[in-house]
Amino acid sequence: MGQKFDDILKKLLVANPEAKAAAIISPEGLPIASALPKSVDETKISAMTATLLSLSERAIIDMRKGDFHQLHIKGSKGDLIVMQAGLNAVLTVSTTNDIKLGLILLDCRRACEKIAKSFNEDEEED
Repeated sequence: MGQKFDDILKKLLVANPEAKAAAIISPEGLPIASALPKSVDETKISAMTATLLSLSERAIIDMRKGDFHQLHIKGSKGDLIVMQAGLNAVLTVSTTNDIKLGLILLDCRRACEKIAKSFNEDEEED
């Protein structure tokens, strides 16, 4: 299953050169797969993503906005996207300011569908 996830991340980054890092993380903050620069600590990114997910889910519930789907953070040097990928995973992507937001969101959504499908296929095999 790990190779499947690595391939999904690689395709996402190749299709979007302004996307510089991506990771698939469990809702508990454990790394599942990543395509990160060597200077980025996978464990730290995973923990931060889980924290962002938890806070986002809480805010959505408290504001009665349904279920969490995605979080988009705009920084002075780029964007961070956190997107639900089924029940078992979250996709996080870091981009430069030159990213075409609509395109990366669409590609992230497609990647999340593939990630969720991969988990479902593995559960069916068990």
